[in-house]
Amino acid sequence: MTFQTIEINEKYDDQVAEIILNDAPANILSAAMMAEIRAFLKDDLCNQDRKMLIFKGEGDHFCFGASVEEHTAAEVDNMLPGFHLMCGDILSHPVPTLANVSGFCLGGGLELAIVCGLIFADEKSKYAVPEIQLGVFPPVAAALLPFLGNGVTASHMLLTGAKLTAQEMKDSGLINQIAPRKDLDPLINSYIEKNILPRSASSLRFANRAVRMSINSVYRQYIGDLERLYLDELMKSHDANEGIGSFLEKRAPEWKNN
Repeated sequence: MTFQTIEINEKYDDQVAEIILNDAPANILSAAMMAEIRAFLKDDLCNQDRKMLIFKGEGDHFCFGASVEEHTAAEVDNMLPGFHLMCGDILSHPVPTLANVSGFCLGGGLELAIVCGLIFADEKSKYAVPEIQLGVFPPVAAALLPFLGNGVTASHMLLTGAKLTAQEMKDSGLINQIAPRKDLDPLINSYIEKNILPRSASSLRFANRAVRMSINSVYRQYIGDLERLYLDELMKSHDANEGIGSFLEKRAPEWKNN
């Protein structure tokens, strides 16, 4: 299988695969990239030897988020459900997943990271869901941040678009380990070699399904309602369309508070 927007790097005799978002410097999650990630995940289900999947951004940054152009009223009805399906595929995938995060991890990029089971991060990486600055909100983060971390952090991030450090994310329970950039890949490799490779691939799948059962339940419970809130109500408001339009037109938004 060949891809245009992602690169697959096989490691440890194909027991581990890196899914590299290959559109540096921003590694924007376009509809095409989401479709390719979903295609790889579906195809890889038949690999009985697979023990871990790692998501990583090409270059200096993990991901700046989903394409703002695809958030417009003309595109969002297709883009947003596709993004939610991709996140659901990662959450429900039987193989353990890990996000290797450096640089900026923003919007849909942060949502991609938190749907992975583990997050290892560059100590200087930065995290935000800045959608409120465009007059919208991030449904996946709204569903999962209160569950994975705490409601206070979730409210702060979603309502303000605040940018958090890796240490602040770790203190909130959202990141497993942090390290200097140069030490991040060796740290992940050491973790995998010590804790993942010695295990049965079959048993890892059962354990991963078990530990992910509650987060999958939360996701399924809320994502449909959040998607409808976004598409059926938010995108009918003036300010949501103004926020996205003003960003694309590189001007300050003119809010009407409706």
